[in-house]
Amino acid sequence: MANKRIQLAILVAVAVAAVTVTTAVAGGGSQHISERLTGFEEVPVVSTAGEGKFKAHIKRDRIEWELRYEDLEGAVTQAHIHVGQRDVNGGISVFLCSNLGNGPAGTQACPPAPAKITGTARAADVIGPTGQLVGAGEFNELLHAIKAGVTYANVHSTAVGTGEIRGQLNDDRDDD
Repeated sequence: MANKRIQLAILVAVAVAAVTVTTAVAGGGSQHISERLTGFEEVPVVSTAGEGKFKAHIKRDRIEWELRYEDLEGAVTQAHIHVGQRDVNGGISVFLCSNLGNGPAGTQACPPAPAKITGTARAADVIGPTGQLVGAGEFNELLHAIKAGVTYANVHSTAVGTGEIRGQLNDDRDDD
């Protein structure tokens, strides 16, 4: 009987914590994330000296972000936030920068490494991925994916077109 009470108390505490975090972001609060980007996070793994950092301040209606990268083996071609769990590649949700002319209007150019760029992503910046049932403009779907730990930021280069460095956003590991 005591075990069942303890289990129920733990279940209630976990539910309250989950609701509190969700309500804080959805209700106008904010969340901070900071993730390290490496080649070992790419799928498949990339052996590179390149590294980076993705930081974000997530609010109800926007993501204020900063991306830093350095020591890449190739010239930077583009960077994105993708929807995809650890060890799986996923579709592009938000362009951070591009030198390929393939981003939405207003996408900033990717400067050569070492570099630090900043920006703000809003609903209008979410382009999908529709094949993963995240439609254009569905900002709340992106927020839910970030909270669930199933998004990542990566930087593509001429050396590795599919991505040279990557970091899973808001996952269980503390990368700070």
